[in-house]
Order: sequence, then structure tokens, then C-alpha cells
Amino acid sequence: MKIAVAKEIDPSEPRVAASPDTVKKFKALGVDVAVEPGAGIKSGLPDAEFTAAGATVSADAVRDADIVIKVKRPEASELGKYKRGALVVAIMDPYGNDAALKAMADSGISAFAMELMPRITRAQVMDVLSSQANLAGYRAVIEAAEAFGRAFPMMMTAAGTIPAAKVFVMGVGVAGLQAIATARRLGAVVTANDVRPATKEQVESLGAKFLAVEDEEFKNAQTAGGYAKEMSKEYQAKQAPAKSSISMASRSSATPMSPAASRPRRRVSMRATCFPSSRRW
Repeated sequence: MKIAVAKEIDPSEPRVAASPDTVKKFKALGVDVAVEPGAGIKSGLPDAEFTAAGATVSADAVRDADIVIKVKRPEASELGKYKRGALVVAIMDPYGNDAALKAMADSGISAFAMELMPRITRAQVMDVLSSQANLAGYRAVIEAAEAFGRAFPMMMTAAGTIPAAKVFVMGVGVAGLQAIATARRLGAVVTANDVRPATKEQVESLGAKFLAVEDEEFKNAQTAGGYAKEMSKEYQAKQAPAKSSISMASRSSATPMSPAASRPRRRVSMRATCFPSSRRW
């Protein structure tokens, strides 16, 4: 059996689907591993490290591979390189991308969407949504801090006092909790919002203030599966006055299957969005 690690063709994608440590584990199972040249460069993993781990670095790595692993769904230009019947494992971002799915079906490959892995205990080590969302929450705050152009913590000097930045985190899932923790570590005053009542305790345990309009709609805003329901325009209007003094906001959650949740950026990389402002939000 041959497993191929494909290089991502999206210039904005710095990740790679395997590391030298992963290659060693594959080799221990007795399979051949091939890596496309430069696949790990943007992740700080040169070809030499893959070679040292036992992989073969070749431009034709995916040509006759039984399994191809990627970060993102293969583009049409890539499908021609895969043999019919190959298993392609990646974050497929299937919703709203019918043409891309048809192209994969026509090419004869079998696609495995990692983001649709059941979120159960046995599958936690393969949960790409949680692992990437955790990093997204951290990255969102770091990028926002750079764009904000001012210190996060309160600064007291002989010249005067600079108040701490006020950060508002919208959505307290895996990414949101990490965003709260990161902003708090940087010294910001953090407020967070989520329509699920159960998240209030999680927010407060991290030292942040929980913001919500606790009416009847709020009490019934969580599905049986633990996900958030989309709130009405009336509820959103009730929240608006409480957000007026925020310096910066980070959004990292979306209602499952909603238009926002189906956007490629949300599904593929889980990157949170930040809206920095020096005065008001």
C-alpha cells in the first residue's frame, strides 16, 4: 500500500497533512509513504525531514497512491493525477460545493471528509474541527492584538494611565474559549456571548464576563445535540446596547448548516474573524 502526502496548491494554505512523525507511524505499519516536494515548507518542515523519516519525496508522489492525504479538498486540476479508486482524505467542505463534489465523483476517487468525523470519544484523536478551532481562537486574538495598535493590559506610567483593552468574544465553543483565555493572558478585560445557557459557567471560569439577554428565547436556544440555534432579529436588537463600548471583537462560531457556517473559510480552516477598533465596536 502507498500513502501520498499532497502539497496544497492554495497559496494561502500553510498547513500540510502529515509531519515526519506521522510518516514514521505509517512506516511502522509497513506502508510506503511518498511526499510531494515542498509539501511541508510553509509549515517549517523541509523535504529532508520527511526523507529522514523514511518517506520518498517525488513530484509523482500521488500518481499511483492508494491513499492521498491533504488538508483541503482537491481541486479539479489535481484530480487528474490521482488513480481511479484512490482514497482521498481531507477537509472536504462539502456544503454548497456541488460542482466540486461532482468532479471528485467523476474522477472515480473515494472521498473521506474529516470534518464529518463523528464527535465521539473514540474519534477524538481524529477531530480536526476541535484541534483547528483551538488554534483559530488563539490566532484570532494574536492577529487582533497586532491590528489593534495599542497595548492590551492597563499601563500605568508617570505620563498617565492607559486603560485595558476590552475584548468581546462572540460564540463560546472551542475557538471562543481559547480566544477568551488568550485575551485574558494578554491583560484584556474580556466579555463573551453565547446563546447557550450552559456556556455561562465556562466563560466565568476563565475570568470573563458573560453577556446575554436571559429571556425565554435564550433559555431555549440550545439544540438537543448541544449546538446553538439561530436567534431572532428581535433578540439581536436587545443585545446591541451592551456592545457599544467594546474595543475589539472576535467571532468564531456559527449555527450549523446556516449560510455563515457553510462559507468555505468557516468550514475549511475555522479561522476566527476579528474586528479591531480604537474606540467603539
